[in-house]
Amino acid sequence: MSKSIAVLVTDEFEDSEYWKPVDTLRSAGYAIFNIEKEKNNVVKGKKDQTPVTIDLGIGDAKVDDYAALLIPGGHSPDALRGDDRFAQFVKDFDATGRPIFTICHGPQLLISAGVVKERKMTSVKNIAVDLKNAGAQFEDSAVVIDDNRLVTSRTPEDLPQFNEAMLKVLESHQK
Repeated sequence: MSKSIAVLVTDEFEDSEYWKPVDTLRSAGYAIFNIEKEKNNVVKGKKDQTPVTIDLGIGDAKVDDYAALLIPGGHSPDALRGDDRFAQFVKDFDATGRPIFTICHGPQLLISAGVVKERKMTSVKNIAVDLKNAGAQFEDSAVVIDDNRLVTSRTPEDLPQFNEAMLKVLESHQK
């Protein structure tokens, strides 16, 4: 199986919700591929203005190239879901049965992709109602794992549990 992780990210991502999972995945031997509208764009985090260079434009990204998908929170997921190509990428990725990891506002992109109905999920409090209205089974927990492949988390405070859950799910999918 691939050791590559797709990361859907654009400006105003939550810095820690990008860097801490990415560092965890890299330390575990995974290659990170940042995907946005166009290759070589530089996007910045909302707090620290941390720059991230985009590896691939969404038009060139292929779902089958990745072992998992990461969607950090912040304002990034809301901006990305305005472009149908990102929602379609998430929908197609979900159909593969491979892991998806998302935190805070990240589930907004999953809602737009139409892949949350009847799934156990969590998120930052202010989008919990959106998840419920889209048919998700919302749980206010640090980490929720649905079907050993969808890992959701609430806020930066939950990152240690989120990162641990990502690695556990990836390990089970490598077998």
